Amino acid sequence: MLPEDFVFERSIAELQDAMSAGHCTSRDLVQAYLRRIAAYDHLGPALNSIVALNPAAAAQAGELDAERGAGRLRGPLHGIPILLKDNFDAADMPTTGGTRALAGHRPERDAFQVRRLRQAGAVILGKTTMHELACGITNISSLTGVTRNPYDPQRVPGGSSGGTAAAVAASFAAAGMGSDTCGSIRIPAACQNLVGLRATQGLSSRSGIMPLSPTQDLGGPLARTVRDLAIMLDATVGPDPDDPPTLEAASHIPASYLAGLRDKALAAARIGVPADLFGTQAEEQEVSDIVRRAIETMRGLGAQVVDVQIPGLADAMRDSNVIAHEFKFALAAYLASHAHAPVKSLAEILRQKLHHQQLDAVLRLRDLPESLDSPAYGAAQAARQALRLAVCACMQQHRLDVLAYPVLRTPPVEIGHAMSGANSQLSPGTGLPAIAMPAGFTQQGLPVGIELLGRAYAEQDLLNYAAHWEQTGGVRRPPRYTPALA
Repeated sequence: MLPEDFVFERSIAELQDAMSAGHCTSRDLVQAYLRRIAAYDHLGPALNSIVALNPAAAAQAGELDAERGAGRLRGPLHGIPILLKDNFDAADMPTTGGTRALAGHRPERDAFQVRRLRQAGAVILGKTTMHELACGITNISSLTGVTRNPYDPQRVPGGSSGGTAAAVAASFAAAGMGSDTCGSIRIPAACQNLVGLRATQGLSSRSGIMPLSPTQDLGGPLARTVRDLAIMLDATVGPDPDDPPTLEAASHIPASYLAGLRDKALAAARIGVPADLFGTQAEEQEVSDIVRRAIETMRGLGAQVVDVQIPGLADAMRDSNVIAHEFKFALAAYLASHAHAPVKSLAEILRQKLHHQQLDAVLRLRDLPESLDSPAYGAAQAARQALRLAVCACMQQHRLDVLAYPVLRTPPVEIGHAMSGANSQLSPGTGLPAIAMPAGFTQQGLPVGIELLGRAYAEQDLLNYAAHWEQTGGVRRPPRYTPALA
């Protein structure tokens, strides 16, 4: 007999095995996750990570159960409930981007990655909260208010994919989808003891994801285990005619990231440690120490560790960010592509005061550019090229496989406080892939994440390093505020 709360901390493979053995159905999994959501998202610590549940989820699960009964199995995700960040278009649910301005926005078609997930047999259980319009990393929204961290409900979950991360950490679904423009997958992964991957720019389609910056946007998975992350990646990457860069990147995708997982990969890794990405302030010291201990553990697993310097790195990262130049125009283009969108521009949202007041200053600044053809935008694009060249030169000079550094220099802050994400721009600023994974916990029991940045299209290597770390030094610990239901 299955435990009462069978889905708690269960991997995708464990859930799949249970269904294959006839111990439960996909409908059973949907109901089990809904019980946890009712107990912990609405009540208890009241995480507030779910913005909408899919009313068709149980019926879709039933259809997949019927396929299984007829001997048709689509793959590892067949019948597995997952969650979507609320900037992924889904034809059977609203897509709000976390703003009251789009509370009634219902796209007519799925985002490319959502369509791929359905084809793989995943059940879309619902949508998760996010920092409004993806414009921040503390997960505050005019539509949903604040989302809480299951490791400490008085603290933020990170953002802007904080709802997905909190929900996956709390076992509200097997895994979830987020988007990352300047850390929005990796930051909440670090804050919630998860693994999250930002792939090489172009590997994953952006079509049907509400944009923040087309140059830097990328959608991807968050999961509790590396194998689950690989399963989600297999299902969602691939060429999309509506997103031309994915056509160029398609030749770099292996037959299966899951099948490509290898043991003891860190034993052959050469890791560069850039001192400039480690905090020196008193409030940053504990995180720096935890990440450095994690790197030393990797050295003990056979990795070679090299201290490196990239001159002007902090300035180059800041100057390479193009969000402020692109957001206004990208959002308008997205809204124009949806005939029934309730608003058509950022200016309209501001004029009607349909945004959270805490975002007023940043949104007004991002509404100022008059065109993309500006010297400032050109300078930012040039800075991106310079940053990539500098990072690649460093990796080439020292024969590095990855750079390693803290995802965040501080633990997740208390709700209502600002949080720095200084290291998160390195991956989107260069277009290189990065994986966030657990490094340890502070004395207060707050998760700390370490990030590995790899060479272009080195996703398989990053997954292999993370898998080795998970097997021998990983520190996954479920949140104490959302335990297994009695």
